[in-house]
Amino acid sequence: MIAVDPAEIEWSAIRAQGAGGQNVNKVSTALHLRFDIRASSLPDTVKERLLLHHDQRITSEGVVIIKAQRYRSQDRNRDDALARLQELVDSAALVPTLRRPTKPTRGSQRRRVDSKVKRGQIKAGRRQIVD
Repeated sequence: MIAVDPAEIEWSAIRAQGAGGQNVNKVSTALHLRFDIRASSLPDTVKERLLLHHDQRITSEGVVIIKAQRYRSQDRNRDDALARLQELVDSAALVPTLRRPTKPTRGSQRRRVDSKVKRGQIKAGRRQIVD
């Protein structure tokens, strides 16, 4: 697990959307987390995989933007945003295993062809006999 440096994260408080009564109009409990991938202290391989990741939270400039408004307190939303960022970084830190190409066995090829022949015979048996 690669730890994200809190000094590299930029926070901005915004008002949350949705239901919440009068409090939602007064208090800025939602948070925007901004994390610049290119300027971060992450290892280069993780940066590369993050930038190649097709995630809607990553802008074309390489900035991760996470909007956290799930909870009614700013502290819980901050923890939620950090957890989501850490999850994203952890997914990029995993090295994908390369697929080793294999060939179907001779027996499986034979079984496949036999099942196709059998199916064709069943369908041929449904046809009308023409004199």
